[in-house]
Amino acid sequence: MRYWDTSALVPLLVKQAGSDLVRDWITEDPRVVTWALSSVELCGAIERLCRTGLLDAGQRHELLRRVKRMASDWGEIIEFQAVRRRAIQLLARHSLRAADSLQLGAAWAASEGQPDTLDFVCLDRNLSDAAEREGFNVFSW
Repeated sequence: MRYWDTSALVPLLVKQAGSDLVRDWITEDPRVVTWALSSVELCGAIERLCRTGLLDAGQRHELLRRVKRMASDWGEIIEFQAVRRRAIQLLARHSLRAADSLQLGAAWAASEGQPDTLDFVCLDRNLSDAAEREGFNVFSW
């Protein structure tokens, strides 16, 4: 099982840099765990691509359906208070955006406080660096 940040989930849906890499990783281990709000972030990424003209309405509709299907199959970290507490601590230690600190806090919760027991899949360099410093085995660029 691997923890997947949204930055690594988007290329599973939309062909872009990193798509082949993340497809290889998910083929190796298809068990995905992620933050409960990752589906919201995915929908936001799809809507942004649509607004910028990179996706048409039909593609948008299909991708939103795929997000729903993917989300029904993955494990979601829903321990809000524990994730929030850890995310606040992470913000003090790393230069992270709030949403990224929540992702890393959720990964911490998924690892039950033992980050060396869980792989962290992420294509965001800043978040990957923070995850590595926290002790996760990071799958990144």
